[in-house]
Formats: sequence, C-alpha cells, structure tokens
Amino acid sequence: MEKKYGVYICKGCGIGESLNVDKVIDSVVSNTRFAKDKIKTHDVLCSPEGIAMIREDIKNEGVNALNICACSQRAKYEEFDFPGCVMVRTNLREMVAWSLEPGNEQTGAIAADYVGMGIIRMQKAELPEPGILENLNKTILVIGGGPAGLTAALEASAAGYEVAIVEKEAVLGGMAIKNFKALPSEYPFKELQTLPVLEKIRKAESNPKIKIFKSATVEKIDGQPGLYDVTLKTPAGEEALKAGAIVLAAGYKPYDATKLGKLGYGLPNVVTSTEFEEIAKKGGIKRPLDGKPAKKVAFIQCAGSRDPEHLPYCSHTCCMGSLKQAKYVREADPEAMAMILYKDIRTPGQSELFYMNMQNDPGVMLTKGEVKQVTQGVGGNLMIEAENTLFGGSVKIEADMVVLATGIVPATAGPQAYLDGLAKAAGKGDAEKAKFIEETPKPQFILNLGYRQGPEIPSMEGAFGFADSNFLCFQYETRRTGIYAAGCVRQPMTEAEAEADAAGAAMKAIQCMEHVAKGIAVHPRAWDVTYPDPLMARCTSCKRCTEECPFGAIDEDAKGTPFYKINRCRRCGTCMGACPERIVSFKDFNVDLIGSMIKSVDIPEDGIRVIVLACENDAYPALDTVGIRRQQKLNPAIRVIPVRCLGSTNLVWVADAFSRGVDGLLLLGCKFGEDYQCHFVKGSELANYRFSKVQETLNRLQLEAERCQMMEVGIDDYNKLPERINQFVKKIEDEIGPNPFKGF
Repeated sequence: MEKKYGVYICKGCGIGESLNVDKVIDSVVSNTRFAKDKIKTHDVLCSPEGIAMIREDIKNEGVNALNICACSQRAKYEEFDFPGCVMVRTNLREMVAWSLEPGNEQTGAIAADYVGMGIIRMQKAELPEPGILENLNKTILVIGGGPAGLTAALEASAAGYEVAIVEKEAVLGGMAIKNFKALPSEYPFKELQTLPVLEKIRKAESNPKIKIFKSATVEKIDGQPGLYDVTLKTPAGEEALKAGAIVLAAGYKPYDATKLGKLGYGLPNVVTSTEFEEIAKKGGIKRPLDGKPAKKVAFIQCAGSRDPEHLPYCSHTCCMGSLKQAKYVREADPEAMAMILYKDIRTPGQSELFYMNMQNDPGVMLTKGEVKQVTQGVGGNLMIEAENTLFGGSVKIEADMVVLATGIVPATAGPQAYLDGLAKAAGKGDAEKAKFIEETPKPQFILNLGYRQGPEIPSMEGAFGFADSNFLCFQYETRRTGIYAAGCVRQPMTEAEAEADAAGAAMKAIQCMEHVAKGIAVHPRAWDVTYPDPLMARCTSCKRCTEECPFGAIDEDAKGTPFYKINRCRRCGTCMGACPERIVSFKDFNVDLIGSMIKSVDIPEDGIRVIVLACENDAYPALDTVGIRRQQKLNPAIRVIPVRCLGSTNLVWVADAFSRGVDGLLLLGCKFGEDYQCHFVKGSELANYRFSKVQETLNRLQLEAERCQMMEVGIDDYNKLPERINQFVKKIEDEIGPNPFKGF
C-alpha cells in the first residue's frame, strides 16, 4: 500500500519534563531526513483529545502508518489501536523518561535514536493481512475417556462444539472406573462417595454432540489446526474423521510393581493399590492367597515414587489413595487394623481434613519409616522391616496383607522413552539405529502424528515422559500447536484436579480453532495476524528452518524443499533467525527491518555504544519494570531493540552492528535448561547455540568475541538487570576498548 506517515510524540507521564521534545524532533529530522511537518506532539497522547487528533489525521489526511512515541508497547494497547494502519510503538516513557537522567543532552540523544528507529520500522513494515485457510473444521478430538477426557468433551459440547472421544478400552472411565469408591469432596470430608466418573459417563454417552469410539486407537494424524485428518483403528476397521483441535487426555498407568521386588511384590498377599481397589469392589477385604478376611493390612507409601532408581517424583495421589483404602479396611471390619508406613504424608488442600479425620481413627496406625524389605512369614502372613522410624529406630511389623502405593506413570512415557532411545541410537549411526529397532519392543503410540519431527509430543529433558506443556507460562499447550495436554499426561494429579485441568484444555482448544478461523496466531502472540512469508526462489533447502522450528510448523516435500503448515506456526521467527539466506520475512518483522534499525543508531566517536536485542516476553518487560520502579537507571550507552524471541535473531545482525561501529552487542533472552520456560520453548537455547559460533563472524571482522554476549533474563530479574548491563558496558570500556571500525 502507499504509505502516508504520522509520528506522534507524547509529553505526558514525565516525558515532557525529562526531554526537550523540540530538540529531539530537530535531531530526528536531521538524522533521518523525515519531514518535520509529519511529527506532532500532544500533552497526553492517550487522552480522548490525543486519540481524536490521530483519528482526524487518519480520516482527513489519509495517514496509514503511525509511530506512536509514548509509553511501552505493553501499555495502552487498546487506546492505540488503529485498524488498517501500520502501527509502531516507540517507548519514550519506561525506556527513557523513567529510567534515565532527566533534562540532560544525552537523554535527548537517546530519545532521538529511539524515535528514529521507530521511523525506520514504520517505513520498512507492511500492513499485515491474516492468512486464512479454507474448509476449516471445528470438531475437537479428545484422546482418552477417563475423567479428564470426559470433562473436556462435556465442557466443549456445552460451548456448542462437536466432540469425538477415542478410548482404547472397551469402557469409558479410565483408571477411575477401576476404583471402589472416591475420596470425599465436601465438608466435613469424612465419608467416601460413589464414583463421580459414572455420572460423567452417563452424560457423555447421552450427549448428541459427543461421538464415542471405544476399543479404538489413533492410527494417524495429519494436517494442522483446523485441518486435522485423523485415521482411527476401531473394531469395525479404519474410520476417518476431521478435527480442528486435539485434547490429549490419555491418562496414566501404575508403575510396574514387578520392579519392586524388595517390597515383596510377587508374594501371594502383596498387591498394588490398583489391585486392592478390585478386591474391595468384590466385597470385604480378603487375602488373595486363601480368601480369608485381612485383619491387619499394611500400606507402603512411595512404592516406586520419590526414588532415583524408579520414579524420582512424587505421584501426588498415593497418600490420599492409601488413606481412602485404609477406610475401606475399617468399614469392612471395625476390628481390623490399617497400618500406613510413609516417607512423608502429603495431602494438599482440603484433603488435609480427610487426613486428620483418619488420624483420629483408633484402628489406623500411621508411622514414618523407610521399608527395607517385605518377606514371607508364617501362614501366609508377611513381615515388614522398616528403619528410620519416628523414634529413629528399626521395626518389624507382621501383616496379613501388604498394599503397595505404586506411582503414576503418564501414558506418554513409553512412547517418549522409545523415541529418545531411537534418536540416541541414530546419532551413533545406521547400524546402531537398526540394532535398536530390532531389539527394542515398539510401544503403542498415542498420537501417531504425521510430522517430520516425530509421531508424538516431545518432552523436555528431565520431564520423566510427561507431555511438555510449558506449564509456567502457558498451561495445557504443547510443542504441537492445536494439541493440548490435560490430566495425568501433564503431571500427577487427583481426579478433581484432572477435571479442572481438562476444562482449561478444552477452552484452549476452542480458542485455537477460533483464532485459526480468523488467521490469528494461537499463542503466545494471540493478537498477531502476521505469518512467515519466505522468498522460496532463493531457498537452498538447507533444512535449518525445519530442524530448528520448535513447533513442527515446517515440513518438506519429496524434493526436500521446506513448506509451511501455517496454522501450526506461532510467529516466533525462529525460522527467520535460522535461515542463512535471510529469505524468511514477516510483514512487520524481518532481517532487513531490524538490520536497518541497528544501522540507524548514532555511533559516538569518543564513547561506547551497545545494541541490546531484548526478547519481548521476559527481557523487555524486565527493562520496562526498571523504569516503572524508578529506583535504578539504565546505562545511557545502550539502545534497546525488542525482538519476538531470541530464536529470531539472525547472525547477520552481528555483522550489521559491528561493521557500523557498534562497540558491543548484548542479547537478553529467557532462561533455558532442564526447567526452562522460554515462551517459544527453545528460542533462547537456539540463540545461545548459534551465538556460540559467532567467533567465526567476529574473527573475519578482526574483532573480539567478548563484544557479543548473551544473558539469560527472567521477568523478575529487573532489580539485577541494570547492574549486569553496566558490567558488560564497563568491560568494553575498560578491557576491550572501542570498535576499530568506528568512524568508517
């Protein structure tokens, strides 16, 4: 479109007091040759009068490209919303007026640089248009018919959406249907209740919007959000259906008790907690060996959980489950005794009331102790040896029956372990890969995705097979856009917690389908209508974009040429940063745009200039907070440029910066590691990997590698960030020295 520009500078919120705005405008005009009559000021730009001024220019003057120089882009976004216009926000409030010394000439020069960079961005950006695909489907596929899956289906159907449930068993209910009774859910938390899942099954089976496939599995899923092609394997044969989004609620299975030999599993009267539920369902608590009533039942907690040799995590439900089963024992025979041997008792929330009620039962004995072994005694009885009890000593306890509170293993664990093993073997060569495939039983996959990056949802290292949900920032969301994890595939949780979790996942699935229908990014840039638009004529099929995309949004055709499945894309720009040919662009964010902004910065002959590329998700908000708190100052040597994600940072920007005479380049991105929470999953990690290789680029320029540094920044690191930046600037000033290209 033909652009008509307008630059609007606010004087409110201390900007006018901190800056000589007229001098800033003169400097901008001198540096950028931008027409002075296109720059306007207002005392309070976000006021009704200020907004009216801008709207009048749009209406009467045809202004359609705006640079709003006021507060942070993270503030007043509803006020500064002008549809149909290229919009740029230049942060003069938090980044200048509130975080630099007011009234001095240097602060004015910084403001002029920021306004100038905003003008460059406004000139280079194009008006985004949503990419909307045709024939979209809004059916939600729910994998798993347990409490989580049923809840997701019922909530989605209540919102007016069609749902298909795929359950691998012949009956609905998941692990919950195997229980005898359920924990109390209301005050005073004393009495057990009938299974809530039974009512959910009844409602789902009678709901006309819910189609249920039992004894069925997913054979294959192809496509993208709004356009999933799903093939099911059912007793009647293959069945195809369309889906718009997917809720993965495949649940869990108990930990394999055959690995717990020292706890006696395999002896006739040692059972798991799941097997004990089946015994209770039959009526009375009777020993498997001889059918005699069990008078003394011992429950061993953390059977395989919180153990580095088995499951290193707490399985969350075992303590409450054993307390419930102790009540079975007491209700079946008031003369019977239940003994619970625990490492710790953990009963979150109001479950503590049920725990206290059970403590007051004289027939329930609770003792801390580390069980060393369970052996066969006389007459089918069992001997339990425990040490480190409450009194510090060792004890031997005789019991008629032992129940092992086995932990939760997500349904995703087996497939993930197999895929991890396959990847590791493949890294050692084709022979090792072939050997692994031949010797390792292939598990039943759950999703069977037709993705280049693999058939299942990848897990983070150290996630123990639970579906990677990026839980701190965006619950339910996985690395596969449009697929949302809920219940015990995400983390151990109670039935009630799984139901609440599933409701959230269903809402996210609905949000996904509605955003896709409008051509809007799903998350986290849930307002973004841009999408990557590569110049394929220059593509060399190097595969870097397909390999680095954290979300599997890029596939390859038969010739190895990459192509986007755009509804999978989350607009992070990682592909843009990965591409050595620099052919990937967004309408308002591309390699040339950021490179031009870097080149526009004023470089002092006798001072230090540092360019800071700050991730918009954690680092930039942390910098904003420095200004908001007004307790520290930002170093005047820096110029901050926000980027969507550090994964979008292209190495050419290093050459752009240093060849221009910039003295230092600082990248501020999210923390990463085993428990990292990068908004785009791997962006910071990928940037760190790329910039570890920046030595080669700097060596070609005969510059020190220390001039380019990456810092991990959390959104709550605002109090530490100014000093960390100061240290970097000081190192350049005192140790490295100015860029030798300065002045050329």
